[in-house]
Amino acid sequence: MTDADIAKYNAAQAALEYVKDGMVVGLGTGSTAAHFVRLLGERVRQGLRVKGVPTSEATRNLAEQVGVPLVDISQINAIDIDVDGADEIDAAFRLIKGGGGALLREKIVAAASARMIVIADESKWVETLGAFPLPIEVTRFGFALTRERVRSALRQTGCAGDEVNLRVSGKANEPVITDGGNYILDAHAGRIPDAEALDAALKQVAGVVEHGLFIGLAHVVVLGKAKGAEVRSR
Repeated sequence: MTDADIAKYNAAQAALEYVKDGMVVGLGTGSTAAHFVRLLGERVRQGLRVKGVPTSEATRNLAEQVGVPLVDISQINAIDIDVDGADEIDAAFRLIKGGGGALLREKIVAAASARMIVIADESKWVETLGAFPLPIEVTRFGFALTRERVRSALRQTGCAGDEVNLRVSGKANEPVITDGGNYILDAHAGRIPDAEALDAALKQVAGVVEHGLFIGLAHVVVLGKAKGAEVRSR
């Protein structure tokens, strides 16, 4: 494993301490969350009883492979903890998430959880959010109009940049389609001076399904290092 992978693994391993027998656990999406799902599968094989709620089809497939029992989100009333990664984290525990494209389901699960445990390598801790492009899930219908209104929201809230790109993949540069059947816009804000103001502005844009600013949701941040992990609590 690379140094970054080791740090991600150490963060995921430290997060296992928060999982108790009988819990319903939100299972995040992304490379760091994948380490956690695999480690949780090992604990299940050792006798731990949990039920997982995956935040993406990729996570669902991985959980099934490693033997983590799953429950459909429509069958539960609450989630005990959610363990998920982040693309950026600031000192107020505000996050940018969605680099892996699962931000809508990730936010639904995080908001329904009693506690959100964020796992990441220490490079994800930043002074100000915005260097990582902010993912915004939008309806396919009218997405070009939605993109222009997103650009206006960036300018109105003082962001350093206003470039907004449709996320594409593959040799044919086809638009990425989320598990919910939507497009993703990546907003290159550069620097987000007022995350709360941008959050409010984006909520007013018709066509925006959800965005990757997670504010007031994270309770604990576990930052993986080359050796061990550092735990920070809000």
